[in-house]
This record gives sequence, structure tokens and C-alpha cells, in this order.
Amino acid sequence: MLLIDCPWCGPRDQREFNYGGDGTVVRPPDPSAATDEAWHDYIYIRDNPRGSHVELWQHNAGCRRWFKVRRDVVTHEMQGSAPIGRELPPKP
Repeated sequence: MLLIDCPWCGPRDQREFNYGGDGTVVRPPDPSAATDEAWHDYIYIRDNPRGSHVELWQHNAGCRRWFKVRRDVVTHEMQGSAPIGRELPPKP
């Protein structure tokens, strides 16, 4: 079980959350001008990092807000959380 720290509700069991994917993926800035290759890369191409990684989570059983989490994907250690648009705490 993961204990995820919602920035608004505090630490909660992972069963209260939905995983939203990689938190570092950036949508093409001008969708109408983006090439098929740019859309393919945005939708399908993902890194599979070892170690610390930024993810998106939604607290669906609580405040229903989306936020960022830095998590070590090897040890599952939660290293910080923050609302989208704010900086995550520095890596430990």
C-alpha cells in the first residue's frame, strides 16, 4: 500500500486515488499545427525511468483535485507532492 500525501487533504491510502500518468509530458503547444509524429510522440512515447519520477494523481475519493507527486518507482517512496502549477519539494 502507498500512502499518498494530497496537498489539500493530507496523507491517504492509495485506494482513494487514480493514477494519471507521467507528470512531465507536455502537450503540443499548437494542436492544429502539430504533425502526426508530434501527436504520436505525445500520446504513445514514454520514458520508463528507474528512480525518482514525477506523476499525476487525482484524489477521486476526497477533494477530487489533480496534483503532482514525486515517487521513486523502484522503492515506491513518496518524495513529495504539490498542486499542479507549483514546484515540488526538492529531491531528498
